Formats: sequence, structure tokens, C-alpha cells
Amino acid sequence: MRTSQLYAPTLREVPAEAEVISHKLMLRAGMIRKAAGGLYTYLPLAWRTIKKIEQIIREEMDAAGGQEIAMPIVQPSELWKETGRWEVYGDEMFRLNDRHGREFCLGPTHEEMVTSIVRDEVRSYKQLPLLLYQIQNKYRDEIRPRFGLMRGREFIMKDLYSFDKDEEGMRISYKKMYDAYTNIFTRCGLKFRPVEADNGAIGGGGSHEFTVLADAGESTIAYCEKCDYAASDEKAELKTIHSETEALLPLEKVATPGTKTIALVADYLKVPVEKTIKAVAYQTEKDEVVLAFVRGDHEVNEVKVLNAVDAIALRMADEAAIRAVGGEPGFMSPIGIKKGTKIVVDATVMEMQNAVAGANEVDAHYINVTPKRDFGEPIVADLRLVQEGDPCPHCGAPLKMTRGIEAGQVFMLGTKYSKALGATFLDESGKEKPLVMGCYGIGVGRTMAAAIEQNNDKDGVIWPKSIAPFEVVVVPVNAKVPEQLALAESIYEELKKAGVDVLLDDRKERAGVKFKDCDLIGYPLRVTVGPKAVEEGTVELRVRKSGETFVETKDNYLAKVQELLAVL
Repeated sequence: MRTSQLYAPTLREVPAEAEVISHKLMLRAGMIRKAAGGLYTYLPLAWRTIKKIEQIIREEMDAAGGQEIAMPIVQPSELWKETGRWEVYGDEMFRLNDRHGREFCLGPTHEEMVTSIVRDEVRSYKQLPLLLYQIQNKYRDEIRPRFGLMRGREFIMKDLYSFDKDEEGMRISYKKMYDAYTNIFTRCGLKFRPVEADNGAIGGGGSHEFTVLADAGESTIAYCEKCDYAASDEKAELKTIHSETEALLPLEKVATPGTKTIALVADYLKVPVEKTIKAVAYQTEKDEVVLAFVRGDHEVNEVKVLNAVDAIALRMADEAAIRAVGGEPGFMSPIGIKKGTKIVVDATVMEMQNAVAGANEVDAHYINVTPKRDFGEPIVADLRLVQEGDPCPHCGAPLKMTRGIEAGQVFMLGTKYSKALGATFLDESGKEKPLVMGCYGIGVGRTMAAAIEQNNDKDGVIWPKSIAPFEVVVVPVNAKVPEQLALAESIYEELKKAGVDVLLDDRKERAGVKFKDCDLIGYPLRVTVGPKAVEEGTVELRVRKSGETFVETKDNYLAKVQELLAVL
């Protein structure tokens, strides 16, 4: 490819709409262009990188026993209604009707579709295990698309689904995918961590997120430097904090005027914040009220609350709903709440003694609250959000926190979808059993964006060689000089013949303009053909990542290019 023929409209100014580095650089480097909020066109440079990431994915999926298929993006509502997800998936689903009024959606994911395919064809354990995957566009109507390709309404995903005869087989398939994902992100040149994660709306059992470490990431990760424990903040397990034993005092109601917040009540009663109990009220998708309680200096983890009450979605409860169950906004506790209300209390709160909690009356609190004595029989669970310094659940060392970009996730689904859709097989004894499933996704465009977030400097992108749009760019300093351009052309042809993915910048622009574009786009290696190439027979090689330069003769440059590419 020659730059004079390449469609890569670079920009000198940072677009106002771009918030994160990857979005800014992809726009500036002429890789993507916005069509609408969360919808982007991939221009040639970006598409070359996408295809390279897809090729790495295909190689690893195939090596693990995956078979590639292509399922419809437009999915009939009937399948989603069989699993119950049509009603509960929410506004993120793009829904449409055909000319006959039949309901469809644009696939946000394909569990229903792939399970329906397998249930109609797989009859025997002899056909298992089965691993089917595709790479295609997915659609989710994000409430706030942002950060370029990081959170869009249309995006490219690789999704693989495993079908096994039992849980042991599912775990084997899960391990194959876990290892394949490790290979994929390693081959893409990324620094990442597999972290324990919550299954969310997908459902099922265990899950890991493959998180690319980057400051711009939306995921927060807790990790241990002493052992290999790592988890998303939604999933991180936390040990119960046991309070020191005290002489229990009798429960007492006291006036606390104007103290609607934990900080105000702690100040008014002159107690440490960690001796107070915080309340957060939610309503589920069924409008049930859920009251969650954590220690005053902790934050509620909504994902853990969802799991504790087996709900699909939570929203903040309105004041009327809170009062209907006997609560008072700003002054809540489980004491006096209407029987049958879902009350969830963090395990650490249940260990507190002589604490402060709301009295479910305006301007009133209870003091000397001992939850084991005073809270009845609530649901007790780990509810709190992890904080830096919390003890590691595996070894007890203080946890560290960092940010990352979720580029892939692997799930153990079990029989959630196979039971709902009637996908069964006959085992060795002829007994009918539900298929045991797993699902495994990689955001292809997000992986590209994550690579840029992790590999850039003030001048532009620094691509890992394996996914760079081109590995090498050949730049004649002055393409108007016939001898320079001819030599650059011969080097370009020789590199192509040697199997190098190479671009020739044959534009008749100033050298500075071409060098700036090279750095902005991020080609891993630049071969510069200047006056010395003609006069002395030497060319300059420059490594984008390190800035190192090497002067080589025309006879030796190819070996040096191959040597450098081998270690990039």
C-alpha cells in the first residue's frame, strides 16, 4: 500500500467530542469517523487492525476446538420470551417489527439463538462437547454512548458458546477458553489481568473478566500483590469485620434534628462514622422494596444486593414506596419495618454493637443498636463495595485498586438457557438431560481501543507489532528527488517480498509532515530514505516505541528490520 492511495484523513487538532486518549487518537489518526452517538465508521487503518485482532482470535478459537458460524443479527422475540429476557432486558435492546407486525430485536447477545440451533440438532452425548463461535456486530442502545469505541451502540464482538454433557465438561471448556483468551491478549501485546467477575444479566455461575490495565477504564479492579487474587469491584469478596466485644447497652431512641446524612448524625451524636449504620433503599423490576444496610463508612455494592435478593434490576426507591413499608427517608433502619419487606444487612453490620441507626421517624435515631439483637432475621450477605486496603480474601494482605478496560469475559452458564429453551440430549444410559453451557465474549473494537489507551505518548499511538495497521513504513525524505523515491520504492518492494506488512509514504509532502503522521498513526518501525541513502548507501531505522535509531547499509537493513520486528 502507498500512502498516496491510502484513505487516512489525519487531523492536527483534538476533536472537542473526544474524552479519552483512544477516541482522540483514532479520530486524529484518520482511523474512525462518527456517524451518530455510539456509531462509527472504521476507516482503512482501523479496519486493518480489526482484521488482525480477528485473525488472532480465530486462530486461538480454532486451536481450542471452536467452529465458526454466522447467526442472524435480527432475532425473533419468541426465543427471548422463552427465557423471560424479552421483558426484563430493558431499554438497551433495539426492538423492531416487520411488515406483518412480528416482533424482533437486533441481537445484543446470542445465547437464545445459539441454544435454539443446538436444541434442534444435538440429540446424543456423542455429539458433545460442542464449541460454536462467531465474530459479528452486536447492538445495545446505551443510555449514554461515550469514549468512542469503548461504549458504543453498535460494536464488533466475538462470542463463543460451549455445550457439554455435565458440569465437569463445562469446566474443561471454560478452562480452554480461559487459556485461549490469555493467549489472545498476550499476542495482541496487551498488559491485562483475568479478574473474578459477576455474571450480571447473562446469568449462570462463575465468571472472569479479562481486563486491560488502563487509567481510562470503566472497570475498577481490586488485586493482591502478595498472591494472585484479582476481582472486579462488583465481585470482590470481603471478609466480615468483627467488632470488639462491648457490654451491650439497652436500645434507646434519641432526637437528631436535621441529620439526614451519616456525616451529620455522627457529628451530632459525637460518635465515629464506623459506629453508624447506613441505609439505601431500592425497588426491583417487580417494584418490591429492598432495604440494604452497611456500616456508615462503607458503600453499598448494588450487584451484591441484586444477587442477595435474586433480582434482575434495581433502581432507587421513591419516598412513597419507602414510607409504605414503614421507613422514613434519611432515618431508616430495619427496626419497625413492615413484615415481608426485603431487608438485606451486610455481614459486618451484624457484628456491630452499640451502634447508631435510623428510627424510621423524622429527626430521630436509635443508639445502642446491636443488630443481632435488634434487627430480627434479615438476609445477611457481603454487601459492601471493596476499598483499597481491605484484606485480601485469600491471604489477608491489603488489597490494591486500579482501573482497567473489560475487553473480554468468560461465563459458566450451566443449564439456565438449556432448561428454559428445552435443549436436551440423551446421556450414556439413554436419560434425557439439559445441555450444560458456557459463553465467552471479546469486544474486538474495544480491544483495539484498549491497546491505544495502553500504548501511546504525546505524539500519538504506539501500536504493538502484531495488531499495527502496518508493521513498517518506508519514508523518502523528499519524494520529489527521483533517486530517493526510486530507492524507497526498491526497499518497499524488497520488504513486501520478505513478507513484511509495509507501507510506502510516497507523498510529496515535507519530511516533517510525514514524520508527524508516522508517529501519530503509530507504525512500529520507520525506514527513512534520505540524501545519505543516495550518497552513502545508508538508511535510518527508527523504533516508534523506544525512539531508538539505527543506521544500516542498503545491504544489511533487511536483516536489521527482521531482527527488530522479532522483538517488538
